[in-house]
Amino acid sequence: MATRIEKDQAINELIEEIKANNVIYLADCSSMNAEATSKLRRACHTSGVRMKVVKNTLLEKAMERIEGKDYSGLFPTLKGQTAVMFASKGNAPAKLISDFRKKNTVPSLKSAWIEEAVFIGDDQLAMLTKLKGKEELIGDIIALLQSPIKTVIGGLQGSGGQKIAGLVKALEERAA
Repeated sequence: MATRIEKDQAINELIEEIKANNVIYLADCSSMNAEATSKLRRACHTSGVRMKVVKNTLLEKAMERIEGKDYSGLFPTLKGQTAVMFASKGNAPAKLISDFRKKNTVPSLKSAWIEEAVFIGDDQLAMLTKLKGKEELIGDIIALLQSPIKTVIGGLQGSGGQKIAGLVKALEERAA
């Protein structure tokens, strides 16, 4: 049995790790054998995902001690063995689990906390793999903003562009 000091130290380490990440996945790896667990850890390492098996009570205490963020939506899923996956991209652990399950039946997703949003259940996995990251969303917004400008420029440069340019010139002359 761990001492009170060891438990406090484990909680403090979890607090630091949770604070450093806006993406937290909780997975059930309990039915995995040692070989499959080792493969999953290697897959996590190559994908930039950190995985840690933790005691549910320690994880809950760590989450409760973090001010300004509400992790309580995850608490009902803290049953059985829990592997915590920390990542910088919201869809990275989901893609990793999904790819890993092409050859294995586990792990299953218990829940996820992504930028304050809570996702519960393994049925969320497919949707989470399609989740776009901040950089991807910014790129999409820029593309959408550029689209009308490209249409106008294309119209000015195309065959109808001479007509539009002539209309603009006629309007300028009329205004003057």
